[in-house]
Amino acid sequence: MPKKVFVGMSGGVDSSVSALLLKQQGYDVTGVYMKNWSKDLPGMKCPWAEDLADAKRVAVKLGIDFEVWDFEKEYFEKVVEYMLREFKAGNTPNPDIMCNQEIKFKLFYEKAMERGADFIATGHYARVKEGCSQSPQLLKAVDSKKDQTYFLYRISEEALLHTIFPVGGMLKPDVKKLAEENGLHNAYKKESMGVCFVGEVGMKDFLKEYIDISPGEIREVETERKVGHHEGAVFYTIGQRHGLYISGNAGEVNIGLPYYVVKKDLAKNIVYVSRNLNNKHVWTKQLELKDVVLRNKKIDNLTVRLRHLGELIPATLEGDVIYFEQSIKKPAAGQSAVFYDGEICLGGGIIA
Repeated sequence: MPKKVFVGMSGGVDSSVSALLLKQQGYDVTGVYMKNWSKDLPGMKCPWAEDLADAKRVAVKLGIDFEVWDFEKEYFEKVVEYMLREFKAGNTPNPDIMCNQEIKFKLFYEKAMERGADFIATGHYARVKEGCSQSPQLLKAVDSKKDQTYFLYRISEEALLHTIFPVGGMLKPDVKKLAEENGLHNAYKKESMGVCFVGEVGMKDFLKEYIDISPGEIREVETERKVGHHEGAVFYTIGQRHGLYISGNAGEVNIGLPYYVVKKDLAKNIVYVSRNLNNKHVWTKQLELKDVVLRNKKIDNLTVRLRHLGELIPATLEGDVIYFEQSIKKPAAGQSAVFYDGEICLGGGIIA
């Protein structure tokens, strides 16, 4: 009897080709569209219906069963409310990481197992090391430009043991080519770059729907001098240099070094900026983490990635603190630091 696998199908080419490959490999495949969000936002229609139609059309083309699983309530409680709490606290969370942890590789995984699945599969660019039946290892994708392990580091070992990433060993152009060769209509569909499963809406527009926003001052941190204004302190990220409303005097705005956001005072609704790249708020040699997930206890050559596809920085981990040999630009609290040993993703933690 063939192994049964439920494939999360978003309507995009990666998950579509994942379903195609699994069918070709002899699995009993059921496609599942996870309905996580359907609310329209001002000026932006939620694309869920179009994505669902694309996923269903691919399932028909492949001749596989197809279902819609409604996780909208759980998505709001586990992902959206978490995101809003973090922004209100002055942090900059990553909702895609929480979506993977709470929805795709928890709710979706658990329901699939209850339905008798042997595996779940998604279109993520990542790999699971074969032959690790008791302690699976999450590996970087073959396509280094598309690797998504940064967003997957919080997957439980149990879920990882029963997960397949069919396109993780492929290059993106080859995925598109395979889709085209097999008559999949979405072979060259534009990728969504917005909030996880919300669509092409900007984070600022999304937050305005749920958080009371008050304009305030932008001040130079060294002098406390007012240099501009902001729409709401929650919108700004430490290290940000674009999108600042700086006034200045007589053309001062574009002269010399740009301003960077270096800290926020939410109680006073003030955003502080500096032109001094050596400012103490900009650099650090250590990062304190919370909610650390560590899949491998033995680490030989630890490197840390502080953003998706960011530079891999050598570091040491002691408890919940990462130490760097050289000073690094301080990332925003709420973002993730993800650990690697070569091609193995070891886990990570949320920057405190």
